[in-house]
Amino acid sequence: MNNVDVHLADTDRSTASRIFWFILGLTSMTLGLIGIPVPGLPTTPFMILAAACFARSSQRFYDWVINNKLFGTHVKSYREGNGIPKRSKPMILATMWTFVLFAVLVAIPDDVPISKAATLILALIGTIFILRIPSSEH
Repeated sequence: MNNVDVHLADTDRSTASRIFWFILGLTSMTLGLIGIPVPGLPTTPFMILAAACFARSSQRFYDWVINNKLFGTHVKSYREGNGIPKRSKPMILATMWTFVLFAVLVAIPDDVPISKAATLILALIGTIFILRIPSSEH
């Protein structure tokens, strides 16, 4: 698949399937947009997920995500298989772990240990995912 094909939405699927992917895309996009002003809630990973969902449901929404001035370049690069900029990974991980540790050590009450454990497990999964994404030089 070349880089142009990856940007064409595959909408040749059932209406139910397109609706499912569209709703999942809208949910991911909403979380990503909330992440712009809210520290600790990542924007780009949610937009990458939104783009993947819209690529299965809506060309118009897919194009909006990859052409967005704030995060479109990163999403487009990722969709083309170029990964994320090498210099971004330490910043992404440092920001994520700062907020995870704040949540676990300060924000989540001690009487909810399952929430603390779940937060740490999800952060570890997120870290592994980010480290496995190919790095680009730009």
